[in-house]
Amino acid sequence: MESHEWKEQTPDGKRYYRANFRGGRWTLLTTTMKRDPVWETIAEPTLDHWRELRTLVWNKYQRKRCPWERVEGIDRRIASLENPGPPG
Repeated sequence: MESHEWKEQTPDGKRYYRANFRGGRWTLLTTTMKRDPVWETIAEPTLDHWRELRTLVWNKYQRKRCPWERVEGIDRRIASLENPGPPG
């Protein structure tokens, strides 16, 4: 399993994010606690979540700490969210 973490400043304080890649699937989690965190799964990550994860994974790829396939997979997810297909 791969884990990637980042944080952002919100009006309510810091929010921490973790993205886990396991079995070909991404799971995004969030918490507001740094010590003894209780992680909550993000059921439907937003486009902003995917873009932030893409930046993080891209930076790791450039340092040879992540395979190119991870970047490609996130790019496909972002493209599907930006250009949704015709309804069912």
